Amino acid sequence: MANELFSEIYGTYFRIAAKLLSRRTVDEKTVYEIVSSDGFRDSSLFLPQKLIPGGEDWGLFRKDHDGMLERITKSAPVKTMSMLQKRWIKAKLSDPRIRLFMDEDTINALDERLKDIKPLGRQEDFRYTDVFADSDDYSDENYISNFRIVLDAVKHRRILEIKFISGHGNNVRGWFVPFKLEYSAKNDKFRAYCYMLHRFRPVSSGIINIGRIVSIRDTEKIFRTKVDMDEYFRNRRCDEPAVIRVTSERNGLERFMMEFASYEKQTTRDLEKGEFIVKLWYDRADETELLINLLSFGPVIEIIGSERLRENARQRVKRQMELLKNK
Repeated sequence: MANELFSEIYGTYFRIAAKLLSRRTVDEKTVYEIVSSDGFRDSSLFLPQKLIPGGEDWGLFRKDHDGMLERITKSAPVKTMSMLQKRWIKAKLSDPRIRLFMDEDTINALDERLKDIKPLGRQEDFRYTDVFADSDDYSDENYISNFRIVLDAVKHRRILEIKFISGHGNNVRGWFVPFKLEYSAKNDKFRAYCYMLHRFRPVSSGIINIGRIVSIRDTEKIFRTKVDMDEYFRNRRCDEPAVIRVTSERNGLERFMMEFASYEKQTTRDLEKGEFIVKLWYDRADETELLINLLSFGPVIEIIGSERLRENARQRVKRQMELLKNK
């Protein structure tokens, strides 16, 4: 039973069993509900029979006189950490971005608890390519303070007064409600999606890079209107999708799908040529980053639409060629 149930520590079935065993008693209806919500698509076909007493069960529960399921253990399962998990946490503590989410006391306490644990990896073991050089300074105390204020505002829909420098170098000041934080691996920066407000009503949408914030203040006011994320991104979505021809050369499709996993897309296959046509919808403000990502694939792909995006790609490649000639 132990090997069958706990073959992978804290796997899906382990977590379902632990969740049920955290209660002294539970009814059969709750077992089915938790298996359905926390398990796989076909888990409901066999897992309840392993939990509910009846001859094929794992022996974790027994039925009392009221028909309720009572756990056989005196206490709920104790959560433990595997060595792999400890080594992973130790490695994450060396990432400067961890200070954005944890205070120094928590970090120091974890360092002390894990002082004899070898990290799973070191920051110097990794070499990143195709990343901008002007990344955010995650050790800057002002940056950390600004990030935490924005993070708290995202969690609680707080309205902030923010002054920042736009990408065009303009000073912008106003009231904003941030509702999503995003990390860009390509830019190595954090940015906040938000609405700009006037008299507590959204007048425009935008993105604020945390590193461009000059000053920030919590207005101590809450944005009560429900934010529809789908509507927000629909309003910012490009009018025409990027249309990309992807070949299977050098695992092109697999790499392409992994790189653009977060994008809305539609894929069709040309059986005769063995190529794929992918339509990508993207945020208009991210077009430059999209182009850079696309061009990094080289001859594996071809941008065939829109014509404006294709022309922008052509001009970017032309400038790169001129720079190479000058060198």
